[in-house]
Amino acid sequence: MDTPHRPDPADGTTGLSGSTALTALDRRVAGCRACPRLVAWREEVAHTKRAAFADWTYWGRPVPGFGPPDARLLIVGLAPAAHGGNRTGRMFTGDRSGDVLYQALYDVGLASQPTSVAADDGLELYGVRVTAPVHCAPPANKPTPDERNTCRPWLVQEVRLLRPTLRAVVVLGAFGWHAALPAFAEAGWTVPRPRPVFAHGTRVSLPGQEAYDGLELFGCFHVSQRNTFTGRLTPEMLRDVLRTAAVAAGLLK
Repeated sequence: MDTPHRPDPADGTTGLSGSTALTALDRRVAGCRACPRLVAWREEVAHTKRAAFADWTYWGRPVPGFGPPDARLLIVGLAPAAHGGNRTGRMFTGDRSGDVLYQALYDVGLASQPTSVAADDGLELYGVRVTAPVHCAPPANKPTPDERNTCRPWLVQEVRLLRPTLRAVVVLGAFGWHAALPAFAEAGWTVPRPRPVFAHGTRVSLPGQEAYDGLELFGCFHVSQRNTFTGRLTPEMLRDVLRTAAVAAGLLK
């Protein structure tokens, strides 16, 4: 596997304002080609397409995070869907999982609209940013551990840039949980030992470097069709976690 393009001061984010630095990071994420299997898959999907989207020009690149640079709440998923984010170029946009997530964000007052169909559809998130530990669509929705680890520097740099305002995180699913904990540790937060086990509704406090910059970390079942169609994750369960995290982040009372 190729060496990842790791964020570092030479890439030009050091000394930039939060918004400018995050924009620069997103641009570099979108140009990453560190994982040959993922590059081949995302580009093959973008070329062959799905019949229902034959008239689309697929994004076919890594999908950067989405949301304001001063977000107080971060949502961490798994990876873009082959015909969702890999098509639209925006996290959780254009697939069934995104339908569930953005409806819930709208319901609790954290999104401007309940739908997310295209990058130019006018959707705004209020104090919330959405990202993933793996930025490329993986075959069978299953990144390898090596691919997860190769992509981790992007998540580390993203949360470092969000640090001045970030106060809570919702992690969707066990894969995201296992990817996020070492990323937060590397970014400077204190992760308990032994590391907390993932479960829906889990809440863990991560002390920061200063008294004011700790994080409240929340576990939530992933918004996958397998979970939502079977009732393992209901809309009310998702809204409850998002609402509790938003209160912890200072976005809701």
